[in-house]
Amino acid sequence: MGRFYDAEPIPAELKRNFNVYDRIKKAGINLGTFEEHVTSLQGRNIAGTVFHSGGTVYLSGQGGGQYQMSDDPDKVKHGQQAAADIADSMITRLHWALVCGKEGGDLNDVLYTMKALGMVVSTDVDFKSGPAVVNGFSGRWQSVFGGGISDSAVNGVDGGWSGVHARSAIGGFTGRFSLEPEIIVAIPSALAQAIIMNRGWVMPLPPTMFEKVKKLNG
Repeated sequence: MGRFYDAEPIPAELKRNFNVYDRIKKAGINLGTFEEHVTSLQGRNIAGTVFHSGGTVYLSGQGGGQYQMSDDPDKVKHGQQAAADIADSMITRLHWALVCGKEGGDLNDVLYTMKALGMVVSTDVDFKSGPAVVNGFSGRWQSVFGGGISDSAVNGVDGGWSGVHARSAIGGFTGRFSLEPEIIVAIPSALAQAIIMNRGWVMPLPPTMFEKVKKLNG
């Protein structure tokens, strides 16, 4: 498990029994490179990821999909795949947010997932499939971090539960895409504080910290 994860007061029965990166490989998620995913905050107006010293990590929402949603099964299936693709992208973003400063943490140090919000685009006032669409996101997240609808679950039981989250799935938004999920996770406070002290609390990185981290990864 993760260097910081192992020191946390989690009941033994609830600790993951798998390496998160093995799940990522099984799912075919490409984590890319430092150059692709670690950038400067210069000229940007919002953060992609924010760390709190207590261990809470906030990931900004990300849109995806080509169509507004309806209860049509093909549209729902499209939305679910878009949601899974967004989960892959956010897992990649979280990976680089945790590892780029070389503080010793990675995705194996995610303790659990706290809250997800899925905003589903649909102008149909009778739309009822918002939760089904967002299940594409939640299922993919659980397949990496553990949970009852994970691809690795057997009879609804997985080798860990850190992907399970409280969630809102809301339809009724406008736009030329399918949905926008966001998520909040918990990491050990010691890791959060090490990250903040080394390079700050925000990703993309403030320019001075970006140059510092580039040298670390040179």
